[in-house]
Formats: sequence, structure tokens, C-alpha cells
Amino acid sequence: MDIHDSTFIKSSTSLSQCPEPSLPEYAFIGRSNVGKSSLINMLTDRNNLAKISSNPGKTQHINHYLINKLKNPWYLVDLPGYGFAKAPQSERKKWMGFIRQYLTQRDNLMCVFLLVDSRHEAQKIDLEFMAWLGEVGIPFVMVFTKQDKLSKPAFEKIRASFVQKMSEVWEELPPMYFTSSEKKLGRDEVLDLIAETNTQFGILD
Repeated sequence: MDIHDSTFIKSSTSLSQCPEPSLPEYAFIGRSNVGKSSLINMLTDRNNLAKISSNPGKTQHINHYLINKLKNPWYLVDLPGYGFAKAPQSERKKWMGFIRQYLTQRDNLMCVFLLVDSRHEAQKIDLEFMAWLGEVGIPFVMVFTKQDKLSKPAFEKIRASFVQKMSEVWEELPPMYFTSSEKKLGRDEVLDLIAETNTQFGILD
């Protein structure tokens, strides 16, 4: 898939504020500081479409971006990170409340891209969130970020950690993608998945 244009549409704090569910959309989520904004910018070939911050928890709204508005359009959705963030616990609970409402009730949501940091072994919070997605039947794939930050043997150890932990409860593991925003690794694979999935929404790429 080629990205011809990408435009920020709006930020929402509730499902009712989101754009009309008339296009297929794909949500990106992960622990705070997992590299989500960098990945979104890499996928769209924009330097600052999603704002990058050194402070975890920068994204506090449901941010919709319209991709390829003139031909086979779709929405890319940037969701607030979960886990550590410089915000009161009450605020974090509120974020997770509207995130879960969005994920379970957004009719045009085609797939969730769940980001995990390639440098860290399987974290309880990631495993719990994936288990919840499975329980409620939301399609998702795993996206390992920052793969350029460690050697291939070190990454294989991390990947094996996830496979081992997830195999304890999952009969079939979700698809896994391996990315680096700096090296643009995994860009084609992620966009090809979106292009293929768009056809299920009646859009031919």
C-alpha cells in the first residue's frame, strides 16, 4: 500500500465524539513510551503527524487520522498508552474506561495493533491486555517496536519469552510484526496487512 496523504481529523474523549464509522479503521495502542508516535509517523512517512514526547502518557485522547482520503480511505487511530504515565490514577482509569468502550463498541474497527517494546521481556500488563482483547473477541496483532535497539540473538530471546508466556493460555498466537521506526523496518508488512483487511470492508486496494 502507498500512503498518498494523511490528515489529522480530531481528538475525542468518548465514543460519541468519534467520526462517523463509515470507513475501516485501525487502532494503535501499547504501554506508555513504547514508541507508538514514532511508528505512526514512520508508517505515514510523516515526521510529526503524531506528536512525539519524552514524557510517557502524552496521548490522552482518541486521535483519528484520515489516510488516503481520495482513494481507498481509512482511519488510523492513536489511542492513549496504558501503564506508567505522568498522570493521576483517576485520570488513567478514565482513559482505560473510554478506551475499552471504544474498542468494544466501534463497529468499523478492523484490527488493533498492540505495540510491545522489543527490548523488554513479556510484561504482565501487556499479557493481561492481550488476554482481555481475546476474551471480548477483538482482532489484534502484535507489533514489536524498536527492534534496531538490540542484537538479533537478544531479540530472539525476547520474542521467545512472549511465545512461551502466551502459549500457556493461547491455543493460537496472534500474528507478530517486527518494526523499527528509525530503519523503517516492518513498514510494508504492516501496511500490506491493512490493505488486505480493507477489502473486508468493501474497499479494493
